[in-house]
Amino acid sequence: MLVFVTVGSTRFDALVEATISEPVLSTLRDSGYNRLVLQRGNSVIESEEFNEENCTIQRHGVDVEVWRFKPSIQAECGQADLVISHAGSGTILDVLRLGTPLIVVPNPTLLDNHQEELASALQILGHLKATSIQDLASTIASFEPRDLVPFPPFDGTRFSKLVDEEMGFI
Repeated sequence: MLVFVTVGSTRFDALVEATISEPVLSTLRDSGYNRLVLQRGNSVIESEEFNEENCTIQRHGVDVEVWRFKPSIQAECGQADLVISHAGSGTILDVLRLGTPLIVVPNPTLLDNHQEELASALQILGHLKATSIQDLASTIASFEPRDLVPFPPFDGTRFSKLVDEEMGFI
């Protein structure tokens, strides 16, 4: 099974390092995942194993592919059995609309910690699982994708109705 990890266009070294750590990779392996694709963005990886721009290695029983950026990550999100992501709104909405199970890790270093608010609200609604860097391995171990509530499909008419009401057309 495939796990896709993304940090978007930002730098989130802690999530990248946690993802390739022995506890997380072992938990993924023990949960049936044998392949991890990591989009690291501008994050720095300390390990010498990952010193090239793009690389693929075997680590703790998981095939790990690492790269910085691609024009789109839609294909990776759609092919994955699980996505682990920063809690950026664009990434969250894209993954939820695809119906791919999602674990998000808010980046606490960002201004106003807005990622935490979004992740918490969507977790309360049951659409995703939110966790911290410290709890990532245990969250993966206990994660049950079938318990997630499907995200409602996009309905563009709601916005146009709101504008029509505001303008006094209806």
